[in-house]
Amino acid sequence: MGFPAGMWRDLEALERRRLQAADLLKKGLRQAEVARRVGAHRQSVSQWAEALREKGRKGLRRAGRAGRPAGLGTEDLKRVERGLKRGPEALGYGTSLWTSARVSHLIEKECGIRYHPGHAWRILRQLGWSCQRPAGRALERDEEKIRQWKRKRWPEIKKKRKKSGARSFSSTKAD
Repeated sequence: MGFPAGMWRDLEALERRRLQAADLLKKGLRQAEVARRVGAHRQSVSQWAEALREKGRKGLRRAGRAGRPAGLGTEDLKRVERGLKRGPEALGYGTSLWTSARVSHLIEKECGIRYHPGHAWRILRQLGWSCQRPAGRALERDEEKIRQWKRKRWPEIKKKRKKSGARSFSSTKAD
């Protein structure tokens, strides 16, 4: 079955379904019938039946949070946010632009936990920060060089329409 991307599992509802299946199994229903009634795969019901035999209803209780535990705690996130507010210049960068590599560097410096730059954006989203382009023009922009390029180089590389005597036309009218 699985869960669609972005949809969170309701762990309590899943536990209720396992316990409902346990009640039906104790009444003597076949595993295939239990699977139909609770809306689960037969293989899942088979695993639940085995857990019920080995550990009782306790074996069907929810295990808690799924997946790897979070690397950053509440205090860590507060430290990261304070660092973000100070700006990248406080880490020695020359511009005030946060990149994912800079954010991962900040996390490592503040919390001692290494994050891949490709995953640092998750921390930013968790803190309510969004990805934005810097306002205004680049500080490194050289207007004179741009004007020269437009005047000299651009005309050389710009595609020009081929000059030919014959032109072709098409018509959508029926003859």
